[in-house]
Amino acid sequence: MALNISNLDLSGKNIIIVEDDLPSIRYYETLLKSSGADVVIFHTGKEFVDYLTIGNKTIDLVFMDFLIPLINGIECVRILRKDRKNTPVIMITAYSSEQAKTEAYIAGCNEYLLKPIYPEKIFSLLEKYLKSRISIPHTY
Repeated sequence: MALNISNLDLSGKNIIIVEDDLPSIRYYETLLKSSGADVVIFHTGKEFVDYLTIGNKTIDLVFMDFLIPLINGIECVRILRKDRKNTPVIMITAYSSEQAKTEAYIAGCNEYLLKPIYPEKIFSLLEKYLKSRISIPHTY
């Protein structure tokens, strides 16, 4: 039975994926392409940090891996949190250490999830963190 994701319209939302594992990247892309969201992918922590410093681009949600090259996921979250306190960050990793989980929450992650993560969970997180942020035009 296929999932019906068509009711999750994320048009205009900017979702960042920081992940170095190509199959994981393709998985996220496949799940997100029907939502209408703009998806930006970084393969290293340094690419993500450079993106943060280039300008004040809107970021609506970040999927962050723990073990990524050059700058790890925890440090990326710390850097993100200096200027963006309210951007939801979901750490998705195969690294199942309690210490890593604690570090992630202290750094500012909203969620810490272990791979594999199923589509239903991804979509429930998108709804949880982005549906409430969808702006509704005011009528006067």
